[in-house]
Amino acid sequence: MKIVNIIIFVLCSIGLMAQEFPGKPGNIAVIQDARIDSLMHAHQQLNKVYTDIEGFRVQIFMDSGNDAVQKAEDIIVKFKEENPDLPVYLSFGQPYYRIRVGDLRNRIEAEGVLRRIIGRYNQAFIVKDKINFPQLISFPNQNQNL
Repeated sequence: MKIVNIIIFVLCSIGLMAQEFPGKPGNIAVIQDARIDSLMHAHQQLNKVYTDIEGFRVQIFMDSGNDAVQKAEDIIVKFKEENPDLPVYLSFGQPYYRIRVGDLRNRIEAEGVLRRIIGRYNQAFIVKDKINFPQLISFPNQNQNL
């Protein structure tokens, strides 16, 4: 039994010695079909033409009348002070002025924003809308430290 354990230990140790240590740079060769590059290029061109996608926004204001524009502008200023991280959009769909906030990709994100602001904007609700591409979180390149 001892000999079997020793043989297993030696074989495992040899296998570990074959692994590279982290921190050493290596080369990776990607072999792919040329059609993948053409598809990626076509996708990038479509994203330049179609700058919006289906998503959600939270509507915080809707009003019509002579003073609706002034009310909307006041609410926009107040909202931007309270929530500088959310984009604000003023739109006019006859006869109403609407203020919608956020570029939210799914309903879960929209629910989170709604819960955050419902105390101050009690008539807020979620609407489906065309949204701008949200900013993606970028992480620093970890390979620069090597």
